[in-house]
Amino acid sequence: MPERDPPLPHVGEARTVVKKRTRLSVVWIVPIVAALTGVWVAVTRILSEGPKITIALRSAEGLEAGKTKIRYNGVDIGGITMIRLSDDRQGVIATAQMAPKTEEFLVEDTKVWVVRPRISGATVSGLGTLISGAYIGMEIGHSRKKQRDFVALAAPPVVTGDVPGRFFVLETPNLGSLDYGTPIYFRRLEVGQVVSYELDKAGQSFGVRVFVHAPYDQYVTPSTRFWHASGIDLSLSATGVSVQTQSLLSVLIGGIAFETPATGPVLPAADADTVFPLFVNRAEAYKPAARDPHSYVLVFRQSIRGLSQGAPVEFRGVPIGEVVEISPQFDAKTDDFTVSVTIRVDPRMLGVKVVDEDPGDASARRKRTIETLVARGFRAQLRSGSLLTGALFVAVDFFPDAPPATVDWSQEPVELPTVPGQMEGLEASVASILRKIDKMPLQGIGDGLKKAISELDLTLVSARGTLDNADKLVQPNSVLGEQLGTTLQEVSRAARGLRVLADYLEQHPEALLRGKPGEAK
Repeated sequence: MPERDPPLPHVGEARTVVKKRTRLSVVWIVPIVAALTGVWVAVTRILSEGPKITIALRSAEGLEAGKTKIRYNGVDIGGITMIRLSDDRQGVIATAQMAPKTEEFLVEDTKVWVVRPRISGATVSGLGTLISGAYIGMEIGHSRKKQRDFVALAAPPVVTGDVPGRFFVLETPNLGSLDYGTPIYFRRLEVGQVVSYELDKAGQSFGVRVFVHAPYDQYVTPSTRFWHASGIDLSLSATGVSVQTQSLLSVLIGGIAFETPATGPVLPAADADTVFPLFVNRAEAYKPAARDPHSYVLVFRQSIRGLSQGAPVEFRGVPIGEVVEISPQFDAKTDDFTVSVTIRVDPRMLGVKVVDEDPGDASARRKRTIETLVARGFRAQLRSGSLLTGALFVAVDFFPDAPPATVDWSQEPVELPTVPGQMEGLEASVASILRKIDKMPLQGIGDGLKKAISELDLTLVSARGTLDNADKLVQPNSVLGEQLGTTLQEVSRAARGLRVLADYLEQHPEALLRGKPGEAK
């Protein structure tokens, strides 16, 4: 039997192995690296850029995208990148790119404004923009609330930065010559300025925000008085002419002055943003406040030309109130036109202390007092306060010869009786004299006077003839003249004889009884 070969070992099946190839080619490495580099650069730029903000402005005058800068304390911290109209087309919206690390600048009370050349009051600012162009100014706030949308101020703030001092608010019905930067004076020293002003919603008064620099802000207390110091205060009194002004600058552009009364308790400094009234002048600021004011009505049947609201009401030269309203009226019953003048008076301004005052009802006491005064001749009268301006004021005084009057307490306000003014009284007297003259028989008086003059003329002619005859009688060559001369000589001799006799009797008085010695008895 044939010998079998031993079995061969198992050999695996041969397969074709395909060599794997790299999907990414070397040529793609460069663009990938470039892309990654671009992304890194973009991310780095985004991370290195500051935030974007928008600023709403009234006008883009002087601003230019890509050129206009945003500055804080003279340092560029951003720039305008785009300017467009607002949606309502009433203003413009500027988009700005801020510098890195400026996020903390952009808070709720941060202020921005356009810096341009500006002259306002005593403030001249932005002159450097005449060369460099306008830019956006910024004042960093202190709030912690972030903000990205801002509204530019209409005017740059007068006080920027952490300047020591305090802000106060003044209320006035009339702005006068006040403006941004108007100076504020304390004892004629400039210590602050007007920062801003705003008309209230009712349109009745202005709120003027002022800033007083330290250390002068400590002199502003709750009793401090503020008043307009614009122009020149000229007054004429018994002591002469008085001219008062704070400075030449206040004469030109106006100003505000304040002062604290020296009398009264010493008060601590007022808090910031305290509201004070702004008076017209110093005299008005120091006028004592009304303590017990009462309103009354005066009816005049004469011209009130020269009388205005605010005119003083005086009692024998002492101011006790003012005129608050003037209104003409027509009485349908009498068909008469009159003028109603409402006054507000405060009898306590006289400074008179009432003794033995009844602590009872004040209204009844006031009625009793008014009726007593009216019964004694208490009346109101218009008088001239100035011959130059023709201004009138209301004077109340006692007129004992005034017709009796009563007070009607059913009216509100109560009407007080009046008397004609001084000029009206003079005109009435002159008119009365003219009426009396008109009633006189001037024609008959003239005829009689003419006849008397004619008779006097005849009498004078007769007297002249008599004097001529007498002159002829006393001529030197007339017979009457010679006889008169002889008579005068005889009278002279008789007078000498009497003189001799008188001398003899004075020496020998016994001759009256005995006769002359040697004479026959």
